[in-house]
Amino acid sequence: MTLSTINQYGPQFQIKVVSALLNDKSFLINIIDILSDEYFESQSSKWVVNEIISYYNKYHCPPTVDVLVVELKKLKNEVLQISIKEFLHSAYQTSPKDLDYVKEEFFNFCKNQQLKKALLSSVDLLQVGDYDSIRHLVDSALKSGQDKNIGHEYHKDLESRYRPDHRKVVPTPWNEINELLQGGLGNGDLGLLFGSPGGGKSWSLVALGGFAVKMGYNVIHYTLELREDYVGKRYDAFFTEIQVNEILNHKDKVKDITERLEGKLIIKQFPTGRATISTLEAHIEKCINQDFIPDLIIIDYIDLLRSKKNSKERKDEIDDIYIGTKGFAAQLDLPIWSVSQVNRAGAKDDIIEGDKAAGSYDKIMITDFAVSLSRKKEDKQNGTGRLHIMKNRYGMDGMTFGAQIDTGIGKIELVDIDSIPTPPPESNSYSGISKSDKEKLNNEFFNLNVHDN
Repeated sequence: MTLSTINQYGPQFQIKVVSALLNDKSFLINIIDILSDEYFESQSSKWVVNEIISYYNKYHCPPTVDVLVVELKKLKNEVLQISIKEFLHSAYQTSPKDLDYVKEEFFNFCKNQQLKKALLSSVDLLQVGDYDSIRHLVDSALKSGQDKNIGHEYHKDLESRYRPDHRKVVPTPWNEINELLQGGLGNGDLGLLFGSPGGGKSWSLVALGGFAVKMGYNVIHYTLELREDYVGKRYDAFFTEIQVNEILNHKDKVKDITERLEGKLIIKQFPTGRATISTLEAHIEKCINQDFIPDLIIIDYIDLLRSKKNSKERKDEIDDIYIGTKGFAAQLDLPIWSVSQVNRAGAKDDIIEGDKAAGSYDKIMITDFAVSLSRKKEDKQNGTGRLHIMKNRYGMDGMTFGAQIDTGIGKIELVDIDSIPTPPPESNSYSGISKSDKEKLNNEFFNLNVHDN
């Protein structure tokens, strides 16, 4: 392969290469020792590549768009400035769906170029019999581009961990939760909301997904229990604030509002207990191939996925599903929200703690952010509840917020916990009676039976 081979790929290929260099630190690390502006054709692409090389050598990470804008202002050539701006705009707008191929192809090209240089340099060394130097040049060329990313180097990577885009987040509808999460649920994070049956868990996911769409994010909502069209009507109710049982009479308003949404939403149903993480992965890949790039994944809910592990214990299967989902979030580099049930004891609590998770307590250990929603019978009648932070990897936990909840439109507002009345304890349970009262009742019952006989 010769230097002119790059021409076969054209300007669009080179734009994608620069996009990969700007957005994928691992790729840049592996190719920095053989990267050169001579592989690029236009003056704008050469300028950007040289800036990337210079910035990486100093700060050990790719430059941000803000850095490039500052450096661009230093140029006196206005025509070149405009050309570079257009080039950068195209690079940052590049779809990531084919970047893996671009990186592999360009890496092979650079590696061959490096080997070619080594062979040409070996001619003079061959004449003087310096075979050790020849071997060193060829070995270095063959090793170039191998994975050199050993991890986050604490001293060198200071700049990279304080980049504005170091942790990409998707905010929730609740400012209090966003503050605890340092802006929202981040890339690779798994967020989990616990609640009792009929407590509003699925509506909470609609609120999370709907808010993200309104903010301009693309959302995929997987439903493993409810039908796609009904979940769609719930989103209609959320966006229009018209009760879901009345939404059929307001199709025109739904159409008007949804056409003005900044983000996009895909709702996909899979049969309960039939879909696996691999099923979702295949579907997301299909979406990406059709130019739908998700920012947030919602799964309603993880427990209804099927484990690939055949086990006698349901707990082992649940743990496998949750571990797989957490790994799935990290692989996608996207946040995932889901919900889960609490056990019977938890359904009776005013504040649901982590030990009331149904199926397996290990769910709490796997997730990055866990919150519970407690709603007793009186809460459902009054439209209230209590949101308790069970776990938070990014800050404080253990706090409890009051919640005003309208499950007809998915509207959930956090309020001061003192403004939410505490439901009275359940009085129809024999387990709630003291030991002395139980003995008294038992004796009265026994004496009554003796007297009757």
